[in-house]
Amino acid sequence: MELLAPAGNFDKLATAVHFGADAVYFAGKMYGLRAFAGNFDDDEIVKAMEYLHERGKKGYITLNIVAKNSDFQQIDKFLQLLVDAKVDGVIVSDVGMIYYLRKNFPQLNVHVSTQANVNNIYSAKFFADMGVTRIVLARELNLNQIKEIASSLKGKVEIEAFVHGAMCISYSGRCLLSNYMTGRDSNRGACVQACRWNYTIREVNKTEEYPIEEDQRGTYILNSKDLCMIKHLKELEEAGICSLKIEGRMKSDYYVASVVNAYRRALENKNKIEVLEDELEKTSHRRYTTGFYFDSDDKEFLETSMPIQTAEFIAKVVENSQNGKVKVEMRNRFKIGDELEILSPTDSFLKKIKIDSIENGKGEQIDDCKRVQEIVTINCPYDLKKGDMLRKAN
Repeated sequence: MELLAPAGNFDKLATAVHFGADAVYFAGKMYGLRAFAGNFDDDEIVKAMEYLHERGKKGYITLNIVAKNSDFQQIDKFLQLLVDAKVDGVIVSDVGMIYYLRKNFPQLNVHVSTQANVNNIYSAKFFADMGVTRIVLARELNLNQIKEIASSLKGKVEIEAFVHGAMCISYSGRCLLSNYMTGRDSNRGACVQACRWNYTIREVNKTEEYPIEEDQRGTYILNSKDLCMIKHLKELEEAGICSLKIEGRMKSDYYVASVVNAYRRALENKNKIEVLEDELEKTSHRRYTTGFYFDSDDKEFLETSMPIQTAEFIAKVVENSQNGKVKVEMRNRFKIGDELEILSPTDSFLKKIKIDSIENGKGEQIDDCKRVQEIVTINCPYDLKKGDMLRKAN
């Protein structure tokens, strides 16, 4: 199965590749549903596709807004750019956009977005007849329903499904809360995530408002747990899924590294599943759920707390280690005596370094690394590669 990772910018794309993604999905400056991610300008899209193809990886571009007439007025130049850059697929939710692409840019592979809400055999066949090459199924399907759809397509269209990351309470992400409360259209990439806000309740004939509280931080009544299917990859494969999609174009490069690394290792049986489950606790997340895959009661999805994580991202390796030292870019403060754990796709994974030497850019020994993104050299007995990361237990 393909491991498909998110990328909000080029650094995150490179991180996804370094930690084992087979493919990456990202957006241009327009037409995608994450308007506040860094995203890629035209030159960066070309550069990204060259980077991916040189390494035998694939790149998919999101065009998954709910399109209006005005969106088609200047889109041809962008679509031709995607053709010339040899993108491997475009992710689309709007039927009109799919029609336009198949008619005017048939050389582009069309992947139907989860926001198209493909829930049954007949909608899947409808899109297959339109000439799409992949369908990202609605998140609300269970494994048996997915298997029925995959079987009905007889291998003519690939099946992709989300396996990890944030979920919306609204149906397949089609939410209007953001639009109503702030005027920012969630279906055109500008969601303010109103579902994550804290709420109160008021009886209609009274003025008093009462907070709905579970703990000192309150509760988030429209909030969902995060999806996590790392224990169930075999069931996903048996259901006919060919691409495992990780959510998170707005997430950090540390998040991308941690999650991609865990799922790659799970696919290759490199570590015990308990180790990889623990790995997924070390980056920011809400409590985990298997979503709809096993017909869970809907109440199992509701979240009543803020994100948690058991480790802090400390530094990113900027050059391969040599002579017992490694050069890193500081991301969070650390000092002499700290024990840092290695996040790497190599056998250095989970090994620990006791910091006994920190050298700044001037060649001076320092005890405390606290300048944001300072490049320093530390002691390192292991073979680390550019792109590896260091973290510290919370």
